[in-house]
Amino acid sequence: MRRAPVLVARAVFPEVVARLSQHFDVESNPEDRIFDKPTLSARLAGKAGAFTTGSERIDAEVLDAHPQLRVVANMAVGYNNFDIPACTARGVLATNTPDVLTETTADFGFALMMAAARRMAESEHFLRRGEWTKWAYDMFTGSDVHGATLGILGMGRIGQGIARRGALGFGMKVIYHNRSRLTPDQEAPVGARYVDKATLLGEADHLVLVLPYSAASHHTIGAAELALMKPTATLTNVARGGIVDDAALAVALRERRIAAAALDVFEGEPRVHPELLTVPNVVLTPHIASATVATRRKMAELAADNLIAALTGGTPPTPINPEVLRDGRLPPPRTGRG
Repeated sequence: MRRAPVLVARAVFPEVVARLSQHFDVESNPEDRIFDKPTLSARLAGKAGAFTTGSERIDAEVLDAHPQLRVVANMAVGYNNFDIPACTARGVLATNTPDVLTETTADFGFALMMAAARRMAESEHFLRRGEWTKWAYDMFTGSDVHGATLGILGMGRIGQGIARRGALGFGMKVIYHNRSRLTPDQEAPVGARYVDKATLLGEADHLVLVLPYSAASHHTIGAAELALMKPTATLTNVARGGIVDDAALAVALRERRIAAAALDVFEGEPRVHPELLTVPNVVLTPHIASATVATRRKMAELAADNLIAALTGGTPPTPINPEVLRDGRLPPPRTGRG
């Protein structure tokens, strides 16, 4: 029986490609090229499935050009590179990799927040430039993390992980805003208090963004929101680029309307707004919050699990649009889509 052809769109662990090759005819990308849309479309020709990352945009145009495509498996928890309504309308299963990166991302988010609060990047650059010649009582004085008010915008799995670190490890007071309030049992372990967005912005000493990106959350933090924050506050974004208006943030940092920021994600990444590169009071990292070997391996394996299950009659473990499944399984392929 002919094996289903699949595309692995970016370089991943060789053993994961080898595992997929036990089930499918795999076209891989060991050179790790970023495919533009025409190249991606050419590589998807005839493919039943695709192992993707956030780099590959799967939209209605791509789907209509490839009616044989049945599943797209993202090696990421976020999936704003997928047009989910278009996938669902065409019976294409989309999957992601939640849970396996929660604790690692929470670690990194908390580390970034601390780096911003204690001016670590700013002081390291000072040292590397050879400008450290003496001690001074006010040299790179930042703000305390212990006992401060931790504000979390987006209280999902990662947000709750950051809340635990702050409350249980550093005695922080936790306030949060979310689309829906947590249950009392979820709030109680960290003493989290639900507040409206304006209160969150006004009371937080350290604000961490962990909400998913969508058209509705675009520029959730812009000039008006930054104006509500304390001049001593820090802002950390480990969510998605586009949630923060990076241009407005650069102005607020330069004018010291907030004390500092720490960013792992950016609008239009890997491009970074040039003004963010010129302000000293910001910590910048290249979208690496989940970047430990163990976690990235788990993400790759879960994406492979989804792809294998979907195309071999099994139940994919983490579907985004499970409504395309029948009894937990992908139905037989159709010959065309309207």
